[in-house]
Amino acid sequence: MDAYEVLGHLGQGSFGSVSKIRRKEDGRIMVWKEICYGEMKEKEKQLLVNEVNILQKLRHPNIVRYYDRIIDKHSTKIYIIMEYCTGGDLSQLISKCKSDRIFIEEEVIWRTLVQILSALHEIHNRKDGVILHRDIKPGNLFLDESRNVKLGDFGLAKILTNSMHAHTFVGTPHYMSPEQITGKYNDKSDVWSVGCLVYEMATHRPPFYDATTHNQLYEKIRDGRYIPISDHYSTELAQVISTMLNVNMTKRPTVEELFSFPPIAFRLKERKLNQYYQNLKSMEEDLKNKEKLLIEREKAVAAKEQEILAKEQILMAKEQQMNGTGVNNVILQQQQILLQQQDKENNQNRMNIAYNNNTQPTMLTKQHSQLPTTQHTQQTQFTQLKRTYTTPINFK
Repeated sequence: MDAYEVLGHLGQGSFGSVSKIRRKEDGRIMVWKEICYGEMKEKEKQLLVNEVNILQKLRHPNIVRYYDRIIDKHSTKIYIIMEYCTGGDLSQLISKCKSDRIFIEEEVIWRTLVQILSALHEIHNRKDGVILHRDIKPGNLFLDESRNVKLGDFGLAKILTNSMHAHTFVGTPHYMSPEQITGKYNDKSDVWSVGCLVYEMATHRPPFYDATTHNQLYEKIRDGRYIPISDHYSTELAQVISTMLNVNMTKRPTVEELFSFPPIAFRLKERKLNQYYQNLKSMEEDLKNKEKLLIEREKAVAAKEQEILAKEQILMAKEQQMNGTGVNNVILQQQQILLQQQDKENNQNRMNIAYNNNTQPTMLTKQHSQLPTTQHTQQTQFTQLKRTYTTPINFK
C-alpha cells in the first residue's frame, strides 16, 4: 500500500470502486480496483478470485493489462492494480457525441470493432479454456491516448473447460443475448453484446433502449427487432450489425467467422501491416539507439586506448630514463676507473721523476769523478803510443 499514492476516484466497477494511483517507485500512473470482500458471499468471493486469475493470464494490446494485487486482511479489502487508460471509456465518447449531436465516424466504428474482436479472439481461443467476458458494454471498453480500445473489467468473466455452455444469469440487461436470458450461453453471446455496442456507437443508444421494464426488454431481445441505423453509415456496417444480432445462436457468427467478412478482413490486414510497420519502426529506433550506444562505446574504447597508450609511453619513457641512467652510471664508473688509473700512473710518473731527479747529481758526480781517471788513462795511453812511434826502427 505504501508503494502507491492515490490521485483520485475514477468510478465504480464490478464489485468495487476504481481509483487513479501513482506508483512511487517510477511515477507510473495506474488504477486499482478496491474491493471489500469481508461481507461477500462465497459465490462473490469466487468471482473475485476468478477475475484476478483471468487477468493474470491475459497479455494482449486490446486487453487492459493486469499488474498486481494487494490483499489487506485487516480491512478485508483487495486492490487489483491495472493499466490506466487515459482516454476514458467508450460510454463517455458516445455520451459526448450524443450531447454534441454528431455522428461517430464510420472508420472509428470499424476500427473499434476490429480491436474488440481481436481481444475476444484472444480470450475465446485459449488452450487452457475458453474465457467468456459476459459483460461487454461501452463502460467496460477503455481508450488509451491513441484511442485504441482495451477490453477490461473481467469481474463476470468465466472460463469454460468442461462444457460448451455456461449456466448462470449474469450481464448488463441491454447487452444480454437471448440465450443469456435463459441462462445458457457460449462464446457467441459475447458476439451479440459486441453487436449491441456497435449499434450504440452508430445511434448513441442500445438497440432495445425503449423497453420500460425488464420483461419488455427481454421480449424485445428475444424478438430481435430494432430500429435500423442511419443511412449516414454504409450498408456493410448495417449488415455486420444485423449478423451479430441474429437471435438464432447457431446462425450467429463466431469471432473467427467475422474475421472473414470483407470489411473486417481488409482492416485486419491493414492492422497487421500497421503493426508490422510499427514493429519495423520500433526495430529501427532500437537499432539507432544501439548504434548510438555502439558509437559512444567505441569512442569510450578509443579514449581508453589513448589513455592506455599515453600511460605506456610514460612507462616507456621512464624505463628508457632508468636504462639511460644505468648506462650513464656505468660510463661514469668506467671514467672514474680510468681517471683513477691515470691518477695512479701520473703519481707513479711523478714518483719516478722525483726519484730520477734525486739520483741524477750522484751519477754526474760519479761521472765527473771518473772523468779525470779516464783522461789520465787516455793521456797515459797516448804517451805510450807516442813513445812507440818515436822509437827508431831497428832492422837489425
